[in-house]
Amino acid sequence: MSKVAVVFHSGYGHTVKQAEALAKGANGQLIAIDAEGNLTDAQWDALNAADAIVFGSPTYMGTVSWQFKKFADASSKQWFSQQWKDKVFGGFTNSATMNGDKHSTLHYFFTLAMQHSGVWIGTGLMPSNSKAAKRDDVNFVGSFAGAMMQTPSDASADEVNVGDLETARLYGERIAKITKKLVG
Repeated sequence: MSKVAVVFHSGYGHTVKQAEALAKGANGQLIAIDAEGNLTDAQWDALNAADAIVFGSPTYMGTVSWQFKKFADASSKQWFSQQWKDKVFGGFTNSATMNGDKHSTLHYFFTLAMQHSGVWIGTGLMPSNSKAAKRDDVNFVGSFAGAMMQTPSDASADEVNVGDLETARLYGERIAKITKKLVG
């Protein structure tokens, strides 16, 4: 069985729900970046041992949280030795508005994965974009690059959209399936 690590920062608890859904689909390990942008040595070891790494962060001001950026900068040690070369990568994000420049966050993740010489996996999900579509449908936000979730700014962490969570779970399944094919 391949090992999938889901490394993420969640500022208000919404993104952790998305991380949990993705990890459930991938049968993966959650690795939370703390409020100061740090990981423990054991968490770094888990990332180094993983076959796939999925990045997650809320979208703040059009990009990742500063805590995630601190983690990304710290991954330069793995970059220098190409320790994560040929790993599978993916990413997910959440913001308060339907657009919220979430694609900028996914592009940041994609660039980070490419710098680590990784292989990026998209959602493989068609968007729910017909007149009959409902907000709780899978991939209603309509992303191919990674999982996107929209949560109103005044919603509690328990009020995340079920369709967005299912999108994350299905994306996790896809990442695990493709990782298994690539690493055997």
